[in-house]
Amino acid sequence: MLVTTFASKTTLPPQIPSPSPLPEPKNLHNPLQPFTRRDLLTSLSLTLLPFFTSPQINNHDNFDPFSVQVSQARGLFQMPPFRLSNRYFLVRAGESEYESLGIINTNPVAKTSVDSGLSKEGKKQTAKAALALKAMGACEANCWIWPSITQRAYQAAEIIAAVNGISRSHIVPEYSFLDARGLGAYEGKNLDSISEVYASDSLSPNIKPPPIDDGTPNESVSDVFVRVTQLMSILETQYSEDTVIIVSPDSDNLTILQAGLVGLDLRRHRDLSFGPGEVRFVDTSSIPTYKQPASAVYKCVNPPNCS
Repeated sequence: MLVTTFASKTTLPPQIPSPSPLPEPKNLHNPLQPFTRRDLLTSLSLTLLPFFTSPQINNHDNFDPFSVQVSQARGLFQMPPFRLSNRYFLVRAGESEYESLGIINTNPVAKTSVDSGLSKEGKKQTAKAALALKAMGACEANCWIWPSITQRAYQAAEIIAAVNGISRSHIVPEYSFLDARGLGAYEGKNLDSISEVYASDSLSPNIKPPPIDDGTPNESVSDVFVRVTQLMSILETQYSEDTVIIVSPDSDNLTILQAGLVGLDLRRHRDLSFGPGEVRFVDTSSIPTYKQPASAVYKCVNPPNCS
């Protein structure tokens, strides 16, 4: 049998260069010690760096990921803010069961407990707040309600949503940034003793209440300021030209936030105290005009000779 073999011209695909070999695992201090995870990640980053920095990747579809100006990055929130992208209403939840008994309760462990919910009077105060928001047209063009997950604040959010005809899907519970200010060793004491905390606040925003070992945080004004600034950073990044109703279980979150927005000395945050069920609209005209730092406006017109 005659077998004929035909040789056809075959075009091989272009060879893809193999990645650079990983550096040899070694520990310079002790060659016998195993290769650590840190060493492995370092080796991988060195190997993949040329891929992620190649012009083909960076210039894909003519998009330069580094072309966005820092000043346009909306996630960089500062107090007072350069601008606000949304409308904001600040609401303190109505009186809680503990407040009706004259007891300080700020331990986050119990924040979802039924005992931390609204008192009978607190429900009435919150209903008035919901009607006030309706009269102010807060949710006429839709709105988002951001309550603390604390029982009384979330109950208040549900009442606000019901009165203003807002779907429960527009209630966004906040799990930590809006916790009631932790008052440490004042936990369980009479509400009147909170005046001692505010006396310390007026001296410095960095003074913390005395600590306690039951899990209650002891937060200074500066600690709360960090939390509410982080909250605003999230809201300003997540929404644009929307209305957001912030519902706090206590006054301090709101007074410190408002002080930051208007540029008030944080030691005077108590001057902005919220009563149970109180509602305030954040008026952008009260926010001071942003001034660029000198380093941002300085120009050298004749380098290297600058005056």
